[in-house]
Amino acid sequence: MMSGEMVEVSVKAPEPVRTTGVLQQNRVFLDFFWDLAKPDQEVRLKAVGELIRYLKTHNQADELDYTFKRLVDGLAHTREAARPGFSLALGQVLSSFEDVSLQSVLNRVREKHNPQTVKKKLLRNAFFGNLFGVLALYQSGRLSKEPQVVLGCVQLLQSLSQQRQHLKDLPTKTMMDILTEVTTAEVFEEVLFSALQADLASAFRTPEQLQLLLVALQRFPQTLKPKKLKKLLGCSTIINADNIPKLTEVLKMAARSVKKECVLPAVVLDLLKLSLKEDSFQLFWNNAIINGMLKEQPGPAHYLSFRLLGSALPLLSVAQLKEVLSGDVMMHYGEHVVSAQKPDRFKLAPEMDVYVSDFLEGCQDPDRQLAVMVGFSSLTNQGYPVVPSVWRVVQHLQPAALQQYVDWLKKMFLQPQTDQLLDFSTRKQKDNPEGREQKENAIFRLRKWIIARLSSIIDNHQVKRQEDLILDVARFVFFHAFFSAKKASADIPETAGKLSVPLDDKTRGVLVNSFFGLLLSMHHLPLIEDTAEGAAVNQKRPLGVTSDGTMWIYHLVQYAQVLLNQPKHVQSSQPFSPEQKQAWDGMLESVSKLKKKAKKGPNAESTAFQQLFLLVGMHLFKAPEELLDIMKDLQSCVDKAQEKKAKKKKTTKKKQGDYDEPEWVEVMVDILLSLLSQPSRHIRQVCRTVFSSICPHVTAAALTAILDVLDPEKDDEEDSAVVVTDDNKTQKKPDEEDDEDHDEEMEDEDNEDDDDEDDEAMEEEEVGEVDQSFRLELMKVLQQQNALATEEDGSDDEDLDDEAMMELDKGLAALFSEQKKKSQAKKDEKAKLQKEKTLVRDFKIKVLDLVEVFVARQAGSPLVLGLVEPLLTIIDRGMSSDSHQQEQDFLRRAADIFRNQLCRSKVYCRTVGDRQGELHDLLEKLMTKTQKLSDSAVCLYYFSASLYVVKVLRGAPPADLRFMGNVDVDRVSAVFREALSSFMSKRKSPLTAQMFTDLFNRFPVLCVSLLDAAVQHITSGVRVHQQGQACVLVLRAMQSREVQQLLSGDRWAELCAKVTGQLAAVGQQQSTSTGLTVSVDLEPLQKVLQSLTGVIAFKKTGKLEDTYWAVVKHFGKTTEGEIQKYLLLNIT
Repeated sequence: MMSGEMVEVSVKAPEPVRTTGVLQQNRVFLDFFWDLAKPDQEVRLKAVGELIRYLKTHNQADELDYTFKRLVDGLAHTREAARPGFSLALGQVLSSFEDVSLQSVLNRVREKHNPQTVKKKLLRNAFFGNLFGVLALYQSGRLSKEPQVVLGCVQLLQSLSQQRQHLKDLPTKTMMDILTEVTTAEVFEEVLFSALQADLASAFRTPEQLQLLLVALQRFPQTLKPKKLKKLLGCSTIINADNIPKLTEVLKMAARSVKKECVLPAVVLDLLKLSLKEDSFQLFWNNAIINGMLKEQPGPAHYLSFRLLGSALPLLSVAQLKEVLSGDVMMHYGEHVVSAQKPDRFKLAPEMDVYVSDFLEGCQDPDRQLAVMVGFSSLTNQGYPVVPSVWRVVQHLQPAALQQYVDWLKKMFLQPQTDQLLDFSTRKQKDNPEGREQKENAIFRLRKWIIARLSSIIDNHQVKRQEDLILDVARFVFFHAFFSAKKASADIPETAGKLSVPLDDKTRGVLVNSFFGLLLSMHHLPLIEDTAEGAAVNQKRPLGVTSDGTMWIYHLVQYAQVLLNQPKHVQSSQPFSPEQKQAWDGMLESVSKLKKKAKKGPNAESTAFQQLFLLVGMHLFKAPEELLDIMKDLQSCVDKAQEKKAKKKKTTKKKQGDYDEPEWVEVMVDILLSLLSQPSRHIRQVCRTVFSSICPHVTAAALTAILDVLDPEKDDEEDSAVVVTDDNKTQKKPDEEDDEDHDEEMEDEDNEDDDDEDDEAMEEEEVGEVDQSFRLELMKVLQQQNALATEEDGSDDEDLDDEAMMELDKGLAALFSEQKKKSQAKKDEKAKLQKEKTLVRDFKIKVLDLVEVFVARQAGSPLVLGLVEPLLTIIDRGMSSDSHQQEQDFLRRAADIFRNQLCRSKVYCRTVGDRQGELHDLLEKLMTKTQKLSDSAVCLYYFSASLYVVKVLRGAPPADLRFMGNVDVDRVSAVFREALSSFMSKRKSPLTAQMFTDLFNRFPVLCVSLLDAAVQHITSGVRVHQQGQACVLVLRAMQSREVQQLLSGDRWAELCAKVTGQLAAVGQQQSTSTGLTVSVDLEPLQKVLQSLTGVIAFKKTGKLEDTYWAVVKHFGKTTEGEIQKYLLLNIT
């Protein structure tokens, strides 16, 4: 109504058109302003662009004036997301229409959002309206052309800076942006300086005012000369001894202001830059930071200092870096890292990692990079550095800096210079009486970290390292793990470094484990050229070899041979016996033969055997007694394998006497099983590779040796062949080892309280485990001292004198001490048994690797059939065992191999030869076991195995539907018919309809044989559920195209008649049981069944609800009662 009146007036009046009248005629134009207020940023940005295009196209003065009015009004919009939209639009419009004066817009903003005139409830919106108005003028890019507008904006922002509760520090930041990017030196000096003079003079009051002064100094140094600064502040420099207390207070205020944001205030970094410029860095750092901020309690002030340290790294010289990284700030940072190990405490270490990583990535000076790495690596807690040994920032080091860092690590390992370390102890560690022992172990802790640090450098493929550096580190670790220098030799650089503190057994143990971890890392190491340049995505890259194609481990074996050949210069920590040395020499000879053979024609088998020989050879240094026999057997085995291959080429017959000895492949399998008992992931992977190469030669006896290890029935036998080596070290990835070591070292103090709680819990458990014998012993002790009260004498504890009480205390103490020892012995025995069980299970998981490889490589071999029953036994036993995670992993792995890689493999044995009878017996055995099971999950695996056996008997997939290969259809049908009868006649059967559906789908011939029995069970099922399942099976069978082809003609009609009769009988049974009369016309049903799939649109999803509703729709049943009475019997 209002709109109509306004339009009517505008038509009749001869005066100029009113703005509002014109705007009512253009809803598209008005919609732009609605879009500017929407919360979606994309919509707002689109509206800004379309509004500017519209204004430029139409160029109407009234529309432009209305635009400014709406945009200025929108700056104080109640919806917070709308304000930036209107501000951006206003800035863009001002940028596009330069004839519009900025002063006029500023006046509009002041007038519209005047805090003195708006209502009290809109006061906060008015403040934001002024702020966003200034931002719009700033974004227009025209402020520098109108100095008076700049002055007006600054004055407006100064008035807004008082409203911190609403605007926080946004006005000051906007003012600094204007000073930095817009204002020229002339405008600042002539226009702004007088306006800002009061703020600049009070710079030491708040962080914002100080930052304003610092920005002005950076932007206009010619204006704010020392004389003018002296007039403003009373001093010609900002950072001096007199101003340090004021600066410290401002820094504390800045720290508290960003307590929740976890960032470094810009004013702090600007102060640091100014100190470097004024050559007063030491004064600022020592007095304001160390003697000022760090004197506060740990909290925001400390965190600000740590963040400033990280941000200062790119700004400092080498000398300044060394000074800062060896001072009190670093010391306090280390204490923070150690004390912040608990999960609920704030951790600043991730932020420091980012600071250091960004510095190293952006710095190209190797000396400065080295200074930072050495500084952080020298920060130690009782000898152990606080940075993790797997610190990934090392990947940004330049090659020269990396080489110097490695040299520093090796030098610190050989000659630990504790006086050069920034070592500290926490308060708890100082109070701990065991602190002295920690000091004695400081060198061990440092060396342990250095070893892990060197290993992680090799393990990280992102590090810019060369082959020489990798070999240098590997040789260094190997040398000190197994050798010591007697005299310097030019051929062995490692002999030049002398140990200031001899290596103890613990350190050598760490070195040994780290060396074999290095071997594993080098085994997976890509070519250095591929790492640096990036290989093609689909290109297969060689791993574990140097640029000349030689395996890394072969280089180390050659180095070991050099050490063994120079006894005058080098001494082995565990010298080889003559027999062991002979085994070592034999290994070298065997590898040499294999390498010569590989030159003629490289093959995977030769490479795998070389890896195995070399790896076992290196392990001779670690456990010579255990691996000596394995090495001998391995050499003999490989020689026999080569001889056998040579004989096959010459087609010579095998001698009768050779049958007395086991096949070479059987010996090889025994060797691999023995090696798998070693706790080494490297050995595990090499064994897998070797077994993959010998799979074609594996015999039934060799496969049986593998299965005997996995047999659950032999776990409890005393003569079990499973012997597992335990080095008390779980083999993990190097990163995991280092991370856990670091956590273990850093969390010692935090675990003290937890240990106390564990002790209390242990005592509570012990109280509840008092046995009868202990009770009798306690009674004896009390009776000996007459401390046991009786009803006759009524005596109590007060009758005992002091001497008797002392004797009683001694007796009780001895008794309880003995009981505690017994209890602890029981717990130790239980823990030992559990540990042995864990080791055996871990060994079996490794052995499953061999089974998996054999199934994958030899899926078509008849030997695979021998895996069916053992794997089923493992699954059956595993389903009923405990729910320990390791047990579940073992079970899951075995089940995956059986079902996904064996039963579902497209490659399988298709020539059973004369084993038809054996396989039929196996099928009967499996199906008999299937019916006796109680768990449907296990039953599914047995049924899948039965289908796999039928598939093997059938052979290659047939072109003729009736072809069944070697399957005795009558015998197999009888087996499955018995199982179907069991399923239909038992109330609780492990079998399911889905199992028989799979059988019908995969073997239509057997489906036809079983179809009559399934039809009979429509009425003979023990329960309605079984009758419904019979209907489902018949329905699925009749839907099958293959079954329709096999039962074409009269047989199909006969089947339809049988089904019709059964359904009629079901309807009659239902009507009799419910007392209802159900009229069923079977003639239409019989016609429908003859062309079932053509009439009913069944979905072949196999889902119950799809079949259910398809039949419901077809038969026109609409009510729930009709459906339940009739269809529930047919589709459950």
